[in-house]
Amino acid sequence: RQIGYQSGSGWVVPIVPTAILFDLTVGPKGVYPNAESGYQACENATSAAVGCGSVGAGTGARVGAILGNARASKGGIGSAALELENGLIVAALVAVNAFGNVIAENGKILAGLRAEDGDGFVPTLDALMDIIDNGPTASERENTVIGVVATNGKLNKSQAHKVAQMSHDGIARAVNPAHTMFDGDAMFALATGEVPAWPTVVGAAAAEVVASSIRRAVRAATSLAGISAINDR
Repeated sequence: RQIGYQSGSGWVVPIVPTAILFDLTVGPKGVYPNAESGYQACENATSAAVGCGSVGAGTGARVGAILGNARASKGGIGSAALELENGLIVAALVAVNAFGNVIAENGKILAGLRAEDGDGFVPTLDALMDIIDNGPTASERENTVIGVVATNGKLNKSQAHKVAQMSHDGIARAVNPAHTMFDGDAMFALATGEVPAWPTVVGAAAAEVVASSIRRAVRAATSLAGISAINDR
């Protein structure tokens, strides 16, 4: 479709930043998207509202799986947006497969590692202290929060990089602990260049919409493959 980097020699290079979400422990083995699925996803691209919860990349996502799926909460995909002055829009789309618990706006645990009796949640730090002598298990290494922040503002490459950096503050606000050795957290930034924008303002808004997206992901999730969503308990 001739979309991508316009090289000096006339070639169009379709640069696509990528990151992964490990979800192979959810559902039957051997079931995963293939190249045809990826092509179909591009063909189905739409300007309609983004689906959230246990859809797309959020289908096999989980939160707080330090002790396995049975005590984890269902993760998912979430989205949020802010419209600021002069028509500046900052939005985020985040897939939540976090090691730590997801924290609500009031500071309480919203989703994550469930208590053994099923009543409430366990702070991840407490669980870590309990297993510290045994070392991490495989399930503790299979976590990440990945997402993209998009704006209609005008940003150059270095400014977009700064916005991506600042957007990680949203992960730290909504996930505790965040950015651990067991997470592969990654955020990308996109700018369509339609309206003037100050990178600091875009970055500050980015952190807000990332945090909102993470919380929305678990609130919209549904139970799947033995992993309970917070709205199904």
